[in-house]
Amino acid sequence: MTAITSAHALGTALRAARKRLGLTQPDLALAAGVGVRFIVDLEGGKPTVRMEQVLRVIDALGGSLVLTGLDAVPDRATEDRDGP
Repeated sequence: MTAITSAHALGTALRAARKRLGLTQPDLALAAGVGVRFIVDLEGGKPTVRMEQVLRVIDALGGSLVLTGLDAVPDRATEDRDGP
């Protein structure tokens, strides 16, 4: 597990994972359904990338996003249905 504390650290971790898998940036972009420019920006640590696309890239690399140290937080769909 890798602790991510910045956009740059996320980009570095994802670049390393991509390279370990032997994927090029265009390979990963195709697998994740995003543009190559998005992969370049993400790996470069751009702080304003879209979260949904980040999650697709993580999934394409075989990873998942896990939050630790937080109390259980209901997902938005459940909260909207059940109220606050």
